[in-house]
Amino acid sequence: MSEQTKKHSNNHHVGLATVLSFIPGLGQLYNRRFIKGSAFFILFAAFFSVFYNFLNIGFWGLFTLGTIPRTDDSRVLLAQGMISLIIMAIALLFYYLNIMDARKDAKRIKQGFKALSVREGFKHAYDKSFPYLLTAPGLFLLLFAVVFPLMYMVGLAFTNYNLYNAPPRNLLDWVGLQNFINLVTVDIWRTTFFNVLSWTLIWTFVATTLQIALALFLAVLINDKRIRFKKFFRTMLILPWAVPGFVTILIFAAMFNDNFGAINRDIIIPLFGSGIPWLTDPFWTKVALISIQVWLGFPFVFALFSGVLTSISSDWYEAADIDGASKTQKFRWITLPHVLFATAPLLIMQYAGNFNNFNIIYLFNQGGPPVRGQNAGGTDILISWVYGLTFDSNQYSMAAAISIVIGLLVAGFAFFQFRRSRSFKEEGNI
Repeated sequence: MSEQTKKHSNNHHVGLATVLSFIPGLGQLYNRRFIKGSAFFILFAAFFSVFYNFLNIGFWGLFTLGTIPRTDDSRVLLAQGMISLIIMAIALLFYYLNIMDARKDAKRIKQGFKALSVREGFKHAYDKSFPYLLTAPGLFLLLFAVVFPLMYMVGLAFTNYNLYNAPPRNLLDWVGLQNFINLVTVDIWRTTFFNVLSWTLIWTFVATTLQIALALFLAVLINDKRIRFKKFFRTMLILPWAVPGFVTILIFAAMFNDNFGAINRDIIIPLFGSGIPWLTDPFWTKVALISIQVWLGFPFVFALFSGVLTSISSDWYEAADIDGASKTQKFRWITLPHVLFATAPLLIMQYAGNFNNFNIIYLFNQGGPPVRGQNAGGTDILISWVYGLTFDSNQYSMAAAISIVIGLLVAGFAFFQFRRSRSFKEEGNI
């Protein structure tokens, strides 16, 4: 290292470079990274010149939701405000990276490292950022196709957007937690919410557990050495999975029809003399829905279990036979642990998926039959109730509030179960 370079390194201040980088580019210029510093300064100047008006209106609209009825549309202002938050978050991320870049370069200069040439700098930056360049388009789509709608929904949950207060004729107002409070204090909302939540939890647990139990029973049975034509039976049992779900649901809806359905006409009435009100009595509608879901859901789980069972070494069972283990003990200590260890994450997804299984509830009976004293059908689960509130009753803010509750319940359950799953623990070896 030359004396001049050594003197320059000793006189270089990391703190000064960090402070100067509060104005993007100045810290890099102080570090004698002239091209990089100029690029940072131009990019941030261009950002503010392009987005200043958009961000100004966006944040104003986010705080006020408009001031002039029929002129200001609160929905548009809320959307623009959410987009402004995303854009500002991206800008702050790059601003932070600008400060860290200036600080890191200053430390290297202080330690006497030689600065990279322009060509070497570009090559180094390209090599380091290549994975980020590949994932950037996906991240961009994620932000505006997933994050933005979620943010917009969360925003609506704290407004008074409903059929009687709809823009642009009226302006929306921020109401804080009032929608969530109404959900548990106002009689009709409280009664409906807890009834629907109770049925949703029962539906999720019973339907999913039954389909898993049936799939496990059939997989163990087909895997038995005494069973011949295994491929044929496995193919037949997976066939319900091959048929589109909505087709199967519509067929079952016709079969369970109270008047002309094949189940009543050909099975129930000949045996008992009278039919069962499958579509008009909430209890029997729930029984039918659970039965249909077991039929629709077990083939996928059966395929999972079949694959796991074929991978279990026969040595385990031979050793158990030598030790005198019964069939129940072999199932309890060999088969079941192996199956659950390999499929636990997917089984958790089955529970989470059925919690929000809108298709079967809506296509079978549109969440009916109606129940007096509540604004949801007798078999509505939370997600189908949200659909009805949105498209039938235009209770947008309450629908958004319930959607947040759904998201928290599903995320909490999935997180708790994933954390408990042995598949996600380093020490989970069997």
